[in-house]
Amino acid sequence: MKFVLAPDSFKESMTALQVANSMEKGLRRVFPDCEIVKVPMADGGEGTVQSLIDATAGKIISVEVMGPLHTSVQAEFGLLGDGETAVIEMASASGIIHTSHKNRNPLITTTYGTGELIKHALDLGVRKIIIGLGGSATNDGGQGMASALGVKFKNAKGEQVELGGGYLDNIADIDVSGLDPRVAGTEFIVACDVTNPLIGPNGASSVFGPQKGATPEKVKILDRNLGIYAEKIESCLGITTASVAGAGAAGGLGAGLLAFTPAKLQQGIDIVIQFTGLAEKIIGADVVFTGEGGIDYQTKFGKTPYGVANITQKVSPHTPVIALAGAIGEGVENLYGENFTAIFGILRQAGPLGEALKEGEKNVAFTTENIARLLTVGINMPKSIDKHNI
Repeated sequence: MKFVLAPDSFKESMTALQVANSMEKGLRRVFPDCEIVKVPMADGGEGTVQSLIDATAGKIISVEVMGPLHTSVQAEFGLLGDGETAVIEMASASGIIHTSHKNRNPLITTTYGTGELIKHALDLGVRKIIIGLGGSATNDGGQGMASALGVKFKNAKGEQVELGGGYLDNIADIDVSGLDPRVAGTEFIVACDVTNPLIGPNGASSVFGPQKGATPEKVKILDRNLGIYAEKIESCLGITTASVAGAGAAGGLGAGLLAFTPAKLQQGIDIVIQFTGLAEKIIGADVVFTGEGGIDYQTKFGKTPYGVANITQKVSPHTPVIALAGAIGEGVENLYGENFTAIFGILRQAGPLGEALKEGEKNVAFTTENIARLLTVGINMPKSIDKHNI
């Protein structure tokens, strides 16, 4: 038998590769000689770098960059196994993980460090850069990122405008003559799973600003400033960003990437499926396993298990898709009409969350073993019985 194991990470418990390894343990207890293909997955958010590194035999590169609060932080990006593709999670340099509740302030936080990560990747001679936009601490429209790559944002006096969303209203001119020339010759693929525009009631500031420390008054300032920023981009560069779906992602970094790089916005799971070669690996599989920490009604909005189920349906429509989850939430029954064959929770008993996180690998292996034992029922069933009518 051939099994394809394509799970996401279980947040705070296991990486996607650890989940796949645990699934393999459970399967081999029942099918010791089976063929197993492990494809660690992600949906463009946290864990995307690690999943793509694991899936392509790439490597992690650690560098020091400017964090969102203008102090140095250690950040990472991945160089995939082809040696020509870099994968960056903007949160590694400019994420909310680098702030505390007390010092979150999107008026001053900057994406400058994300631009530095891009520059480090370009220094390695990459031809493609994948950028995940989740988990930002910023609301600067990508001004900092562009500044790190050589763009100059000038005020009415010709002076450089300060970094941060609170200063965007001071921009009188945008000079791209110093933009790193390597940017134009590099393919930028942006993992963007939100459709929010840059400004307005559904824009970056209004929807995501409060979780980054913006009070109602700051939200108004930030939204106004992003509007001015968008107007300057349009008047100076002839590029419209204000109403583009996804431009508001990561505090407007989506808009900045569209304005200053040849970026294309895509759903994160689609990007990971493409770069892991998942579709080709599924062909000929008897069962596909997937999963993530939590599965509920939101799973069908671009989450990893949904993407895995969909691509399986396209390339091998009769192959069962079985999903495992640490927690199963409301509306999960609707997923059975979305190409899922079965969904299993992995917890063996009620207990503290911390204990469940520690036992994740054991629980995944145990649950997968039980599923494998159930599969033997179908395999060993007498031919005179119609398995499909049981």
